[in-house]
Amino acid sequence: MKTLKDVISLKFKTSESEGVIFHGEGQQGDYITLELKKAKLVLNLNLGTNQLGSIFGHTSVTTGSLLDDHHWHSIIIERHGRNINLTLDRHMQHFRTNGEFDYLDLDYEITFGGMPFSGKPSSNSRKNFKGCMESINYNGNNITDLAKRKKLEPSNVGNLSFSCVEPHTVPVFFNATSYLEVPGRPSQDLFSVSFFFRTWNPNGLLLFSNFADDLGNVEIDINEGKVSVHINVTQVKRNRIDISS
Repeated sequence: MKTLKDVISLKFKTSESEGVIFHGEGQQGDYITLELKKAKLVLNLNLGTNQLGSIFGHTSVTTGSLLDDHHWHSIIIERHGRNINLTLDRHMQHFRTNGEFDYLDLDYEITFGGMPFSGKPSSNSRKNFKGCMESINYNGNNITDLAKRKKLEPSNVGNLSFSCVEPHTVPVFFNATSYLEVPGRPSQDLFSVSFFFRTWNPNGLLLFSNFADDLGNVEIDINEGKVSVHINVTQVKRNRIDISS
């Protein structure tokens, strides 16, 4: 597949911050990889690099953030030669690829949701995508529909289900005046708590608990965008521990 123009579009949702959305590579060193890294969208593209090293075609563009929020996000990649429009949720970014080549020269297959093991160092360090995709369209081909009707030959469809399973987690929204109070566990030596949170506010109290018998308290808060843990113990000399991250 040697193309001067490409149009690739799809929608995805995931709660994972890492994962390959699609990938293709060629014998000449060309490749295109779209993946999530640290919940951002990264497009890596190379239209060709010569053996002398004077033409270096690798191009990498990052867009978006917090894309692991399990909401639908739409992607459109439009390429004409070295000119690329990358659109994420209606926000378009225009750029030109490095190098001097205009054609994307790929092998006869591209993969969605992961990448095959090619023996190259780049292939075994990447995670496969975990989540849902819909409306996958590659240069006019409705990939989702063809895969569902088993019209893609040859193809390797690994453990796919044509439905989107919702996560079992139940989020709780706090409006800055609300709080959730739960009973403590008396006569326990261990205090353990874990939770995920997301907020736009730089300051706020996340958790507070008094220890029994007036032994002290523990507090977790956000202060200027940093998470801090404060442990106060009343019966020892060094009675306060502060941890910030």
